[in-house]
Amino acid sequence: MKRRFLNILFLLLLQIALAQNKLSWQPYFSFNEIKDLSEAPATVFAASENAMFSKNTASNLVKTTTTVDGLSGQTISAIYYSEVSKKTLVGYENGLLIIINEADGSMLKKVDIINKQLPANLKKINHFMEHNGLVYVSCDFGIVQFNVTTSQFGDTYFIGDVGAEISVKQAAFFNGFIYAATSSGIRRADILNSDLIDYNQWSVVNSGEWSSVETLDTELIAINSSGYIHRFVSNAFVGFLQLPQASTDMRAENNILMITTPNTIFVYNNQMILMRQISNTEVLSDKIIFTCATFVSDFIYIGTKENGLFSAVLASGATFDNNTPIGPSRNNIFSLDVTSNSVWAVYGDYDLFYNPYNLDSYGISKYSNSDWLNIPYEEVLGAKSITRILVNPNNENQVYASSFFSGLLKIEDDVPNFLYDYSNSGLETITTEGPNYFDVRINGNAFDKSGNLWVTNSRIKNGLKVLRTNGQWQTYPISTVLVDPEETNFSNIAIDKNGTKWISTSNEGVVGFNESSNTFKKMTFGPDVGNLPSNNARTVAVDTKNQLWIGTTKGLRVLSNVASFQTESQLKANPIIINDDNLAQELLYEQFITSIAVDGANNKWIGTVDSGIFMVSPNGQETKYHFTINNSPLPSNVINDIKINSVTGEVFIATNKGMISFKGIATEANEDLNNVYVYPNPVRPEFSGTVKIAGLIDKANIKIADIEGNLVYETTSEGGTIEWDTTAFGKYKVASGVYMIFISAQDGGETKVKKVMIIR
Repeated sequence: MKRRFLNILFLLLLQIALAQNKLSWQPYFSFNEIKDLSEAPATVFAASENAMFSKNTASNLVKTTTTVDGLSGQTISAIYYSEVSKKTLVGYENGLLIIINEADGSMLKKVDIINKQLPANLKKINHFMEHNGLVYVSCDFGIVQFNVTTSQFGDTYFIGDVGAEISVKQAAFFNGFIYAATSSGIRRADILNSDLIDYNQWSVVNSGEWSSVETLDTELIAINSSGYIHRFVSNAFVGFLQLPQASTDMRAENNILMITTPNTIFVYNNQMILMRQISNTEVLSDKIIFTCATFVSDFIYIGTKENGLFSAVLASGATFDNNTPIGPSRNNIFSLDVTSNSVWAVYGDYDLFYNPYNLDSYGISKYSNSDWLNIPYEEVLGAKSITRILVNPNNENQVYASSFFSGLLKIEDDVPNFLYDYSNSGLETITTEGPNYFDVRINGNAFDKSGNLWVTNSRIKNGLKVLRTNGQWQTYPISTVLVDPEETNFSNIAIDKNGTKWISTSNEGVVGFNESSNTFKKMTFGPDVGNLPSNNARTVAVDTKNQLWIGTTKGLRVLSNVASFQTESQLKANPIIINDDNLAQELLYEQFITSIAVDGANNKWIGTVDSGIFMVSPNGQETKYHFTINNSPLPSNVINDIKINSVTGEVFIATNKGMISFKGIATEANEDLNNVYVYPNPVRPEFSGTVKIAGLIDKANIKIADIEGNLVYETTSEGGTIEWDTTAFGKYKVASGVYMIFISAQDGGETKVKKVMIIR
């Protein structure tokens, strides 16, 4: 009995821990790229790039499911809702299958296809077809049988010539046979045949390349790769209609067949008579691309490549509504800026060699008050490949976006209103491509304490520019310290307390510039010229102890004191050496570092190109967190940018597959103790978290005592918030009662007393 009680207690504590872990993360995903749709009698299910959502057609309730809920960050390729089992099957391009149980919301991950001894590029799940409790999973290598009741895989059918792997796009059941539309013919076999793993049992009905096959009541319809529609007649498929484009999806629901092409949806009745033809201009504009369509409760639902999910009643002339959950324009966010009230995101990017692409751009997104504002490309005055976004710290209504092709975009009150370029400012176009080529590559940007905006202008002679508060531009001769300025690309800028600008470069390490002394200095690769592990520096950040943290393509370095710029002729950064299993190791050795952010407690959040994100202690000696796709809701290990809300401590992480945040407690220190508060207060019996004491100054001493004066906890703050686990120095939970919190500044010049009530 005691053991059973302990087991139940363990499970309860585990559930609480998991719930807390879920609450520590917040997803900010785009649902605009619809990969597939499925349906229930009153619900439509939509799979986006790496998340999904459902809409109840009766209540209009929309529910989202993301990596925070347990989905994988990999790319979804197919989705299917089983009405019989009340389960949703989510298939991925890498072969992963996730089964979501509607009854309790639990998720089961099946890796059987991933583990098959097959090339990785052949494991994509293309389609689900259910018949008699079995789901036939069409993949790029063949068909796999899956028992939706037991959640176990069965036989695998390699149905290509002499048993070879063959890409099966879709399967259908018709008159006792299973039909497979493949890259090499439509093939069929008797579904009652107990030896379907034998390729000889599968016969070729029609040769050629086929994209889909579907049962429509008493008809069997197939479409080949060129968009020619066929019907099954006398043991062969006979073509009868050529589509204007190749189809991307075909499915039958409620006696209706829907065929999707990029520009048009064709809706047929069960006699294959065209009921309605829907063009993309009817839904939104000629620029949207259709991916799939389905029919639920008299409504047609249409998925698009970049604009989400639309719906309307099937009747001609009906108005289409967008059903997509709010979110950013797309998941591949390249850069962020975060204030206490908003998050700004941009999507333009460049490759390893700073070549800009996505020149059509995706505009700019802003998140505030739990809502998204997406500014489309048509409204950003032609600014392409926007790579940085920066809010004026003295005026949150003024924002600047760096375009790595078009210049510097000014945004006021959420409206882009001016584009600085080579013709109207001090910015310059690159000169290596000829006199008629205009390409103004602005990237790094930072405001100094006087409100001047500093920017980097890549691949020109003197690429350090400043826009003064009076509207005047000024250029500084950075070429005096660069070997080949017209081949140099700049990344980000950090400004320290002395006003020194630190600039990361593509091939010249890190450049420092102090305006007061009009001096340039740099650190590059080699022990005597800066000690960087690579000249390709991707990011710099100044911490609260006036250290400069440098991320390169080959690891991490730290300049111990930025004030050395004034005193040392040659600056030198050093690695952080940690003790790992009694061996001296270099922290983040050889890691390609993409971003560094410093939180209110001086911890460093370090993003990498393929290893996720690390959070290390102020001196780097302790790795407190290492989040990857395997141990967290991160949708990808490719970290593009990291920014932190200094008021709440929320860490925003932009990846190439979506943005997510971690709700930490490391907030910036306050200037005084006037705004100290305690939460939750009171602490009720059902609460299982920690008590937070926020609004602190840095290095404040905190002592917690019971009403009789017995000390139960003591610490010193790093930043603006501390946590107390409501134990007496970690030994046991304190009893119910009122506890006094005594707070004092390091020099004793300021004090504050708070109370917290604990109810057990």
